[in-house]
Amino acid sequence: MSDELWSLIEPLLPEPGPKLVAGQPRVPDRQALCGILFVLHTGIQWEYLPQEFGFRSGMPCWRRLAA
Repeated sequence: MSDELWSLIEPLLPEPGPKLVAGQPRVPDRQALCGILFVLHTGIQWEYLPQEFGFRSGMPCWRRLAA
């Protein structure tokens, strides 16, 4: 995603709330959005999200989309 597009999207996103449970660090918004868009564009299942996006699985993106 280009910096120009991200500069338009970022102000529309809510501020992250407090982390309620211990575990993996929160996925950055831009990284999560790129993963979500990749799944929506390609139609792959969440668990097959390529690890090049920096996730061990697609579940962090799925949870962000579902929130």
